[in-house]
Amino acid sequence: MTGGGYDEAVFPAGVRSRMVKSVNGLNMHVLEAGFEVENLPCVLLLHGFPELAYSWRKVMPMLAEAGFHVIAPDQRGYGRTSGSDDRYDGDLASFHLLNLAKDILGLTAALGIGRVAAIVGHDFGSPVAAWCALLHPEVFRSVVLLSAPFSGAPRSRVPDMQSPMAAIFASLAALHPPRKHYQAYYSTRAANADTQDCPQGIHAFLRAYYHCKSADWKQNTPFPLTSWAAAELAKMPKYYIMDLDSGMADTVAEMAPAAAEISACAWLPDEELQVYSGEFARRSFQGGLQWYRSMLDPHAAERLQEFSGRRIDVPCCYIAGKSDWGTHQSPGALDAMSASACSQFRGIHLVDGAGHWVQQERPAAVSQVLIEFLARR
Repeated sequence: MTGGGYDEAVFPAGVRSRMVKSVNGLNMHVLEAGFEVENLPCVLLLHGFPELAYSWRKVMPMLAEAGFHVIAPDQRGYGRTSGSDDRYDGDLASFHLLNLAKDILGLTAALGIGRVAAIVGHDFGSPVAAWCALLHPEVFRSVVLLSAPFSGAPRSRVPDMQSPMAAIFASLAALHPPRKHYQAYYSTRAANADTQDCPQGIHAFLRAYYHCKSADWKQNTPFPLTSWAAAELAKMPKYYIMDLDSGMADTVAEMAPAAAEISACAWLPDEELQVYSGEFARRSFQGGLQWYRSMLDPHAAERLQEFSGRRIDVPCCYIAGKSDWGTHQSPGALDAMSASACSQFRGIHLVDGAGHWVQQERPAAVSQVLIEFLARR
């Protein structure tokens, strides 16, 4: 272990693990590459769910080789970062997007970094990166979003404290057979125990979850959805729109890979998956699940409406795997991102042979897009 981080034997050469203390109330665990040379331009990489800073392990050396100081933190509620209140009945407000962005701003301050050449976010790291760039363009000089488009700050007030998602959840439950949105499930008290204590065990659960959202699961053939109607959303796989009475562990177990598929999975061999399963077994999933609960909290949505009409005014682009439903799970979001949410939008890059875990499935392709984007900046 190094400074409270992981055993460095699990990382590629040139990547180190260390702790950064007193970051917005956290002791934050970070991975670093390109740290040997002072004053290199900084690239910040933010993971999603259920991931860790470790999800960037294959991209970091490539960016460092291209001349960047690369930093990837375990975000609030994840991995070796400590200090957050991860209890279901704990301080949910600390997981609000504005505070998550404050975590990252605090990390740059703690490291003495005044300007970040690019902040890059994958999955749930994408909205954090987007809000960092929207709120602090003087620090975060460009932004790249992976697998989750940013459609902008919410524009309308939430009437009678009813989230627009609440109507969708009710419509999904009224389908035949009845369904539910995975975000609604992840916001329930039962979600952590269902995954933590599932019959197949955390390692097998994560293997199935990563598999069915990757390009390895051949049923992933995403396409744009025409609207937020329940019948449209139900066209997505069941790991997004679940059966009403099923948990996520049950849902993905039906899509679990065979032994031969696991052996052939070069992008996530079992010893690398063990880093994830070991950390989530130690800490639980609840810290990450708090992010979903905060996102669906109507009070939290109202706080974001203060910024309605503001755009991201630094260069921005979007990357995803061609087999990733994440691009389409929010109908219209990618169009809004390219047309109105970002004033300097620089393109969409869909990567062959990758699903939702694009930076792990195709790290060289993602690194190349990032390096070319930074060069054009």
